[in-house]
Amino acid sequence: MPPMGRGIHDLAVVGSAFGGSLMALIARRLGRSVVLIERGRHPRFAIGESSTPVANLLLEQLAKRHDLPRILPFTKWGSWQRTYPEIACGLKRGFSFYHHEAGRRWSPRGDRSNELLVAASPSDGIADTHWYRPDFDHWFQREAVNLGVEYSDETELREVAQEEEGMRLDGVREGKPVTFRARFVVDASGPRGFLARTLALPASPWTSFPATAALYSHFEGVARWDALHPGAEVPPYPPDDAALHHVFDGGWIWVLRFNNGLTSAGVSASAELASRLRLSEGAPGWRRLLEYLPSVAWQFDPARAVRDFTWAPSLPWRCSVVAGERWALLPSAAGFVDPLLSTGFPLTLLGIERLAELLERRPVPGANELEAYSSETLADLDAAASLIGALHRNLGRPELFQPLSMLYFAAAIFSETVRRLGRPGDAAGFLLRGRRTFAGEVAEVVQLANQPEPDVARIRAAVSRTVDPINLAGLDRSDRRNWHPVEVSDLYAAAGKIPATRGELAAMLRGCGFPG
Repeated sequence: MPPMGRGIHDLAVVGSAFGGSLMALIARRLGRSVVLIERGRHPRFAIGESSTPVANLLLEQLAKRHDLPRILPFTKWGSWQRTYPEIACGLKRGFSFYHHEAGRRWSPRGDRSNELLVAASPSDGIADTHWYRPDFDHWFQREAVNLGVEYSDETELREVAQEEEGMRLDGVREGKPVTFRARFVVDASGPRGFLARTLALPASPWTSFPATAALYSHFEGVARWDALHPGAEVPPYPPDDAALHHVFDGGWIWVLRFNNGLTSAGVSASAELASRLRLSEGAPGWRRLLEYLPSVAWQFDPARAVRDFTWAPSLPWRCSVVAGERWALLPSAAGFVDPLLSTGFPLTLLGIERLAELLERRPVPGANELEAYSSETLADLDAAASLIGALHRNLGRPELFQPLSMLYFAAAIFSETVRRLGRPGDAAGFLLRGRRTFAGEVAEVVQLANQPEPDVARIRAAVSRTVDPINLAGLDRSDRRNWHPVEVSDLYAAAGKIPATRGELAAMLRGCGFPG
């Protein structure tokens, strides 16, 4: 690195988790000089661990567009295991939801009305993954350095100021003052991060999103959920080889398994429930939560937390300003909703995709470009918050939670399909918010679901109408009784909704690695 206080970089990226490091990698491939600034030191604990098909596709497309072939193996479980077996991750075949009642053991029902499984892949080889962030983030940071990104860790930035040529970042490293200068700054330091603090950016919370808090840790020895009912009917995929959700009135628990023997688990709870269970106390709060849910307590009975619990007293956060002259926030720094549907990674990668397109044109994006980036980023966050907020309000109503979740799954499957067919414009915006008819109908459904006494029959009918034009996976089939596998026949039967020919779909599936 040049002596502090001398020279100027084209780009400074604040925060070296995978998002910031990927942004730095892309900028280097575009020929920019880049400095990556990290407050801590790798490897370090982080959550936000579960990928999705859309997230993996975005990562794949960014890697191909910007000549980053070493990233490609991370986009599928099978190629990850073959190429980087030393980097821990978890197998994610889909989303598993189990609905619980406080104080009662969970047991399967014939109609499966208290569970929902939605597969994302037909096999382990092309499945999604959970990213063990200490390993994953560290790999991306080292890859950035290997490609010529200058790196400064254990650096606490304290001030930012605009100068004639760009931005000046002042801070402290090893007790000594340091200064960085850059023509453009990207903040990847997370919610309420560096620029939000130093520029005093105003927050604008979602008025319709319930107040929530979180408590989480990493564990060893967590029992497999499918061992609770060993003689039960075999589902489309093992429910533990997925993003496992335990859902109940007032909150939900995530259980994400890694292949290094660790499991990420935590709870997102309403402020009222968090207060009642005194979750802020950490481990004692977690024990009270397990007493509240007997079957989840069974799963965690043999488990041990391997690190102190982290308490997050307020999860939802939204910054009202996302970009300005010579700076921009990644979506991960612009806001946070909730981990319920694993929306964090695709939102971040969409933001990186947009900023990369701007940096391809010129080293410093113009005011109109940054205004458009800000508008798109906030619109994506708002779309996620609207639907997830409605789901949070109905966690204790599986008869509503399940159909509402189909709005997400139908939109995600359609988005991935049209992007893989080379038509990203047909999937404009997160959750298809760029499709005005669909977005308007989703908004109407959300409004109905947020009523104090929602009309279940009316909402289920509205969801069915809204989803039908984009339903490519047979998500409306009652004969599946809430277990939705990946069946190629569903996609072929819905080809007219895309529209696409059978040949186009077959070529796309071969490209994805589907068998047969």
